[in-house]
Amino acid sequence: MPADPIPGIVDAHTHLASAGARTPEEVDAIVARAVAAGVEKLCTVGDGLAEAELALAAAQHNERVFAACAIHPTRARELDDAARARLTEMVADPRCVAVGETGLDTYWIRHEPERTAPLEVQEEALRWHIDLAVSSGKALMLHNREADEELMAVLADAPRPVETILHCFSSPLAVAEEALERGYVLSFAGNVTFKRNEELREVARITPRGQLLIETDAPYMTPEPFRGGRNEPAIIGHTALCVAEARGQDVADLALELSETFQRVYQRG
Repeated sequence: MPADPIPGIVDAHTHLASAGARTPEEVDAIVARAVAAGVEKLCTVGDGLAEAELALAAAQHNERVFAACAIHPTRARELDDAARARLTEMVADPRCVAVGETGLDTYWIRHEPERTAPLEVQEEALRWHIDLAVSSGKALMLHNREADEELMAVLADAPRPVETILHCFSSPLAVAEEALERGYVLSFAGNVTFKRNEELREVARITPRGQLLIETDAPYMTPEPFRGGRNEPAIIGHTALCVAEARGQDVADLALELSETFQRVYQRG
């Protein structure tokens, strides 16, 4: 846990179900620990239809939780007609604030192609999710793993949603500069705290107010000093402190900035 709570901090992207919260009681337990660390609101994300259902149920149950619903690019083959119909219903729910996480992932195509969808299937799914974000008027939340060129090309010629979030931003500075010029929001996870990631901290430093979020991506991307352990929203303060230091910013001011951006991007204002 952080030495002291950071009041008003937000977690823009977490996976409560993957972190072990699959029942209302389990959701409340994780949220209670987060609130004790100062977390005001969080967005829990589904990476497939089953987890999206759990994300929406968590958001409907706990007032501090909001949901993002989509099919992860590695599971893009699952986006059949029934899934499209159900996701359209889920995204229309007031407790769903974003279409995500969708995007592109070439890492698994190169390393274990049998466990992922081919790039052309991922792109077709991504374009469908973009259209859903546009038609619903909700934010688009994007996963990008080693697909900078491909993802930026799709976004350049696709319809533009009200907000575009590049979650767990991990790309080079040049990609960040292009994304920021286009008006996208960059969301930083625990990997910004890793010692080798000086360039990522530089990206956090230059990201303008209003285009910056932080997240846990729990149970993944656990920040220093807990790297290697299980992540959860209660330890987002370590990421916040790292980003504040990189920006030369008081952490209380950063928390206010992040809360304002969360409210605008997810239309919770």
